[in-house]
Amino acid sequence: MAPIPYVSFMPDLSITVNGEPRRIPGPATLDDLLRELGLDARTVVVEHNRHIVRRPSLGETALAAGDAVELVHFVGGG
Repeated sequence: MAPIPYVSFMPDLSITVNGEPRRIPGPATLDDLLRELGLDARTVVVEHNRHIVRRPSLGETALAAGDAVELVHFVGGG
């Protein structure tokens, strides 16, 4: 009998971003989410499940199904 090939299945995660439902490829971190959205981490504040996440922790903070993320953009002006 031939061995069954290993198939890596990476399900999408259903999360909420700024109040809107969104599906992203999993597994993912907050840093992955920002890349997926084309955002620069230096220009946004990230809130994950009602907690502010500092920039150095974005790549270490895993997303899970049902998570809520709020992104606030900095706007320059004068």
